[in-house]
Amino acid sequence: MKEKKCSVAVVGATGAVGLEFLKCLEHRHFPLSDLRLLASARSKGKKLPFQGRAIKVEELNENSFKGVQIAFFSAGGSISKKYALIAVRAGAVVIDNSSAFRMDPSVPLVIPEINPEEVSRHKGIIANPNCSTIIAITPLWPIHQKNRIHRLIAATYQAASGAGAAAMAELEDSTRAHLAGKEYKQKVFPHPYAFNLFSHNSKMDLKTGYNEEEIKMANETRKIFNDSEIRVSATCVRVPVLRAHSEALMIECERPITPDEVRHILRKAPGVKLVDDMEKNYFPMPRDASGQDDVLVGRIRQDMSDPSGKSIALFVAGDQLLKGAALNGVQIAEILIGKER
Repeated sequence: MKEKKCSVAVVGATGAVGLEFLKCLEHRHFPLSDLRLLASARSKGKKLPFQGRAIKVEELNENSFKGVQIAFFSAGGSISKKYALIAVRAGAVVIDNSSAFRMDPSVPLVIPEINPEEVSRHKGIIANPNCSTIIAITPLWPIHQKNRIHRLIAATYQAASGAGAAAMAELEDSTRAHLAGKEYKQKVFPHPYAFNLFSHNSKMDLKTGYNEEEIKMANETRKIFNDSEIRVSATCVRVPVLRAHSEALMIECERPITPDEVRHILRKAPGVKLVDDMEKNYFPMPRDASGQDDVLVGRIRQDMSDPSGKSIALFVAGDQLLKGAALNGVQIAEILIGKER
């Protein structure tokens, strides 16, 4: 059956994730009848490459969505809150990469390898989960299906890409300055980034001591797994890596489980690649995960602090701009249009 072509808009097209949306649409041969690139006034007129031609960026406004069928939003929560419903009223389905709608009970929060059936219940908006959540739980879901996970403890090592192109530039520029012995005044982050790491730069909840990124991971995992009882605790840290997040995960399952059982499950899991070579001490690294669609998983071992045998430790790495953002959104769109994957 011939695929139906769609009119698509990308909001925030000139940003780091917006550019990845374009690459994913091209690489995956998404059936397009029209592609509209939308951004702020300062990017109006800029040309971006797509399928061998240059497409001019238009200024986002209330009339931008006429005739658009699918709109990818990646310009921040405030833009999503202002324009998403305008796009829906114009007839588009919005796939939103911000946190604006993720915990709205009426909005599906989707990772296609986990809950693709949720796409069909949308009312005009589908939310893309937080990048750290996607990278952590895509490989955990197949384990959860075989042996329910009761508890997840996560420590993240988050790259500059998670904060956009300006943050990536700040890491590069500050590193050059540091090596040259020059002073550098950071603009994106509250702390020096070169040769440093610090608690994730999202807002702190002074009552709990957790920041917004850590709270998102807990709440989104419960919603996506449709399991309000799963216990989640995260510590999110920004590290001086340009691209791809890494995470140390510890899971406690309902029944005893061995590392070999986990490896067997993950070898066949969609969206996951096993990188677990103990003899060579070769495990997931952000440099290997960068540019890859799959989440890399390794360092699979029994948690020696749990004598019950129910706990496993793992290490994962995934491209925040791809599976953590743009790729996941395009996969959702493919489900919407019934594209064969």
